Amino acid sequence: MTDPFDAPPSPAPPLVIVDGANVVGSRPDGWWKDRKGAAERLRDRLAGEGLPGHPGPVEIVLVVEGAARGVASVPGVRVESAPGSGDDHIVELAAADPGRSRLVVTADRELRRRVTELGARVAGPRTVLG
Repeated sequence: MTDPFDAPPSPAPPLVIVDGANVVGSRPDGWWKDRKGAAERLRDRLAGEGLPGHPGPVEIVLVVEGAARGVASVPGVRVESAPGSGDDHIVELAAADPGRSRLVVTADRELRRRVTELGARVAGPRTVLG
């Protein structure tokens, strides 16, 4: 019988970091009238659907900023209110665990450049909006 402590630890599920402002802003559906409500709808969609096309477990972090700060986390989605720039907070999250698979969902070109330099993959808003 093999000792379970001799086995390599199981890898953490992929980390999916969602740029809330960028994803919400990608569709002209009136989000600007209620930024917090729009972020809550995105959070709920992520909690219900996870990462479409990815059958395994993932850890989803929704980063919000500005008027959307204060959105609560729900099971399946951790919401983080950026203390300053949402982009800077996303870069910090992507840099925190370089050995882990990380996907940043944004269309922001500069943010995409910054996180890919850290080894994260990137995808556009359609990845989570369908």
